[in-house]
Amino acid sequence: MRSKISIIGAGMVGAQTASLIAQRNLGDVVLIDIEADMAKGKALDILQSLPIVDSPVSVSGGGDYALTKNSDIIVVVAGIPRKPGMTREQLVETNAKIVGDVTRKAAPLSKHAILIVVTNPLDVMAYVAKKASGFPKERVIGMAGILDSSRFRAFIAQEAHVHPKDVSVLVLGSHGEEMVPLERFALINNKPAVDVLGKKLHDIVERTKNAGAEIVSLLKTGSAYYAPAAAITEMVESILKDQKKTLPCSVYLDGEYGVKDVYIGVPVVLGKHGVEKIIDVKLTADEKKRFDGAVKSIQGMIAHINV
Repeated sequence: MRSKISIIGAGMVGAQTASLIAQRNLGDVVLIDIEADMAKGKALDILQSLPIVDSPVSVSGGGDYALTKNSDIIVVVAGIPRKPGMTREQLVETNAKIVGDVTRKAAPLSKHAILIVVTNPLDVMAYVAKKASGFPKERVIGMAGILDSSRFRAFIAQEAHVHPKDVSVLVLGSHGEEMVPLERFALINNKPAVDVLGKKLHDIVERTKNAGAEIVSLLKTGSAYYAPAAAITEMVESILKDQKKTLPCSVYLDGEYGVKDVYIGVPVVLGKHGVEKIIDVKLTADEKKRFDGAVKSIQGMIAHINV
């Protein structure tokens, strides 16, 4: 039997994710949205693309959560998008209600599923989904660091005129303006990126922190979806194929990094059981200060919602 991946939220991110997963033949895909006909229509469009790329999976859509029953992975993308001038923090109250509601509908139908949370503010919504689902921490994961790292790598590769595969980076912390891109881990062909780019690296760090807002300001009526969908798909593939990739994700910390009862981005090993290991990175005093600042911000948002 093929794996089953249900995506809740058929907007731009959800639909693009469904398309990538289906075209890569990772499993059968279900697209769910409060706008049932939209989900059906996008699912049908994706299905019609599959003969061209030689993928045999099924793609269906609708508004009935019964369609998601016995999913291996549930991707939660439902929520309102960020608008120009709006911070992720301003999204908290509305999206917490949406994420809590859809999770409580989907989780009981797929009790062994792994939840991937994408809705912003990401770290807070992952916390909401864990509480709403009752799933163990290993099976509720936020998509953040993969996207932030990809943006960081793309900007470095563009500035240094190298292939992105020749760039390695590490981004910790929250998914937002308080993320912590670790400049000392940024490498270009195994050489410190700062030696190649100098002060430009700092400018790239700042651009990475605001990369999502930059896209929102350009699109005017939406937010990023190509890169987020690619990041989600990498997580899905690592889990379903038990690749055990080390990837930066937002996960529940219970003492790691000196933090408890919060979701925040750190490197983890992703396999068939979800988060199989949390990688402990020794932070400098400055990095720890920034990391703890992100933790405090996330905790502040959690304190203002009912979970």
